[in-house]
Amino acid sequence: MTNIWEEIKDQIRGLIPEKSFSLWINPLSLLEQREDALVLGCPNKFSLNWITENYIPLFQENLDRMGEKNCKLALKVVSPSSAPPPVLVQDPRQLTLPNMPTNGNGGPRALNQDFTFDRFVVGRCNEFAYAASKALAIEGQFPCSSLFIVAKTGLGKSHLSQATAHALLESNPRIKVIYITAEDFVNEMIFALKNHRIDEFKTKYRRSCDVLLLEEIQFLSGKEKTQLELGYTLDALANDHKRIIFTSSLLPKDIPNLTKELASRLTSGIITTLDTPDYETRVKIIERKSSEHGLVLPHEIFHLLAKDLTGDIRQMESALRCLKAKADLMKATIDPDLAKEVLLCHMPTQKLLTMDDVKAMVCQYFKVDPAAPGLQIQKENPCLPPKCLRLPLPATHGQNRGGNRPVSESKPLDNPLCLRSHRTQNESGQTGQEPDRVSQQ
Repeated sequence: MTNIWEEIKDQIRGLIPEKSFSLWINPLSLLEQREDALVLGCPNKFSLNWITENYIPLFQENLDRMGEKNCKLALKVVSPSSAPPPVLVQDPRQLTLPNMPTNGNGGPRALNQDFTFDRFVVGRCNEFAYAASKALAIEGQFPCSSLFIVAKTGLGKSHLSQATAHALLESNPRIKVIYITAEDFVNEMIFALKNHRIDEFKTKYRRSCDVLLLEEIQFLSGKEKTQLELGYTLDALANDHKRIIFTSSLLPKDIPNLTKELASRLTSGIITTLDTPDYETRVKIIERKSSEHGLVLPHEIFHLLAKDLTGDIRQMESALRCLKAKADLMKATIDPDLAKEVLLCHMPTQKLLTMDDVKAMVCQYFKVDPAAPGLQIQKENPCLPPKCLRLPLPATHGQNRGGNRPVSESKPLDNPLCLRSHRTQNESGQTGQEPDRVSQQ
């Protein structure tokens, strides 16, 4: 029975997914080996129950195949006191979650090397957020220690938060930066609780962290225990004057089931928003992204793309990638026609209004049956039914701005559903024609 447990593990490895093997089988340890029994140690009771329900038959089957039919398996929870002392207390690094890659900065997610201040396009929609993030990265220029960035997906909140971290690391490579999403924070806390390592978790985030980047705060909605632990962590960091950056798609007051205590801590610093890029900013973004992708485009294409790509920055990057791929793979010249063809895949289909659509809308507004006899298109100057054509103005509006000349008692109703536009006077003094209207004779 020499090394029988290692032989069983080798056989099981090829029978179950690698993730399941790493999560459930690898943590088991051989406690005792006898002629009639094999005692395995489990890290906790939850693991013991799961192994018993799902893997004991598989273990026994492999024992029988190896000629050890009289050998029975037994599981036992290994007490934390008997386990070797945790390394993370002396060397506070990321708690290793099963099958989750780590980075050198202490978080399960690595910083994106492209997300720097130099590559961020500044416009009216994001200039305050950019200035605040840059000030946070410079010692002594930020009025408080936390920044909360609010934006919809794809507008650059992750770019700014990671650019701040890059700037801080560039000025001081020895500082400890932890970049993590709220979802990973929750998972890491659960893992620490289940494995009796919550003290290491607290040490990592409260005493071994200089800068905390916490993304997607809205994920904490409804998770009261995690919110409580995060609140204590934020208090510890704030007391030590550590820097914190939060990102979210919602303001704290709009996140459902967020405790008042945590909402208060999240809003204790500067709150800034990123809006949808305006036309000028979209042009600059497309020019910058085109240069990064090695695309040389005429200004006509820049403005064509900026006019129609009104969504987020990922939409613009996708359109440029498609444009470059079509030009390279199809050996095509990048011209307005090719750009319009690419735009068809990135823009929502817009249905053009027909006269029947207008007729149905007007009939619905005025509660007129579209199938009623006598309903037809007429060319007349009024655009409303006679009884609605002129309405008396309230007495309070009986004076003009100067207060000297009375205003007419009635005037045409300016209704948004009218088909009549205001008469326009051209330079020669002629009046434009009125469009058709819908009426019921």
